[in-house]
Amino acid sequence: MPAGSAAVMKRVHLEKLQLCDALERIADTLPKVDTLACLAVANAIVPLLRDSHRYEETVIFPAYETALAGSDANLDSARRLSAEHIEDECFAGELTEMLLAIGHGKTIDNAEAVGFMLRGFFESLRRHIAFEREHVLPMIGFVD
Repeated sequence: MPAGSAAVMKRVHLEKLQLCDALERIADTLPKVDTLACLAVANAIVPLLRDSHRYEETVIFPAYETALAGSDANLDSARRLSAEHIEDECFAGELTEMLLAIGHGKTIDNAEAVGFMLRGFFESLRRHIAFEREHVLPMIGFVD
């Protein structure tokens, strides 16, 4: 495990949670939104997820799988987390398009649907982070 990995994961989780908070603020103010906030989130979401997922999949998950190898636990959790990364990145692309359109003045025709989409994403991301904090990171010696 590279030195500083715990600090990197702490920063990654903080940045993802800040993203969730920003998405929640947008969802809470629908249909009247801060267009600049929409543009800022739209420009940050995909790069943040892509970079953090790459780090998790190349550093954290292999360490987790190594830690599990000596136990009776199975590796389904690591595979599921990697699959969630793919789903999150696809969903993030859709959110980016929607937030860019809203940020550039597109009228929100169905605020309930937009809110549902935003909440579905950030709630899933928060669950993912909680699982990593509660199960993955302690197995590789990281304590929050």
